[in-house]
Amino acid sequence: MTDWEEFMASQDAVWFEEFLELLRIPSISTDPEHAGDVAATADWVAKKLNDAGVPSVEVVTGYGHPIVHGEWLVDPAKPRILFYGHYDVQPVVPLELWQTPPFEPDIRDGRIYARGSGDMKANLINVIHAVETFARTAGQPPVNLMFLFEGEEEIGSPNLPHYVEAQKDRLAADVVINADGGVGGPDLPSLSVGLKGLGGCQIDIRTAASDLHSGFYGAAVASATQVAIQLAATFHDDEGRVAVEGFYDKVVPLTEQDRIDIANATENKTDVLVESRAFSLWGEPGYGEFERIFARPTLDINGMWGGF
Repeated sequence: MTDWEEFMASQDAVWFEEFLELLRIPSISTDPEHAGDVAATADWVAKKLNDAGVPSVEVVTGYGHPIVHGEWLVDPAKPRILFYGHYDVQPVVPLELWQTPPFEPDIRDGRIYARGSGDMKANLINVIHAVETFARTAGQPPVNLMFLFEGEEEIGSPNLPHYVEAQKDRLAADVVINADGGVGGPDLPSLSVGLKGLGGCQIDIRTAASDLHSGFYGAAVASATQVAIQLAATFHDDEGRVAVEGFYDKVVPLTEQDRIDIANATENKTDVLVESRAFSLWGEPGYGEFERIFARPTLDINGMWGGF
């Protein structure tokens, strides 16, 4: 075994406990009641980066939830690599669907069940442990490293662009590595070279100036929820293609090589139906499920509510 392999093997149990410790912090960025937990997670990540050997680490405030910024600059002549990631997690409701508490990691059949275990606290802490391995076995990394770990990815990163604009010279890098992603399978190392972007909006529909009792007004005044359902039904055609005018105008079509590359990258990947436990597949015709996931745009409805 090499020095780095021996070091990683010696740290396996310690690092695993650190991972469980991170999973226990309920860093739900969407819930104001967890703002303190989100801040505590930022402090935890910053300390681990510093303990791993990164000499310059700070928790930046003033841009929504805290941002963890780290730098290990070893030689101005060498490339600058910026690692991006996030430490916040999605909400955990409905709680009754969890077999075990979401922030009490539970190991079942070789898998860890906890909110954030896959997205993306495992990825984040693996980056830190890799840096620690360089520090302990080689003294320093072979290139300049920078780290930007945010706490708002799960709410669309509304404040991150402001921070990047304000610190663009400091964040300048030769390569940016987004540690937030998956792999093709347990034994298939993967490198994603492109990601789809994100745009979002909220549509509010009102059919009256106040709530109305359906027993009295239901036959005479339209229900806002019903109108919302009718509107949402126009977003796609019967086959699953987005029906919004102009939606596909700037979408680059897949080439034959693109299709080959996607097929190769997913050859050993778990079947989508099995992995998602969905009842059936759905989506834009003319493309396989992985082609749609990897390279086609989607229009998704992430939530709908009205009345009581």
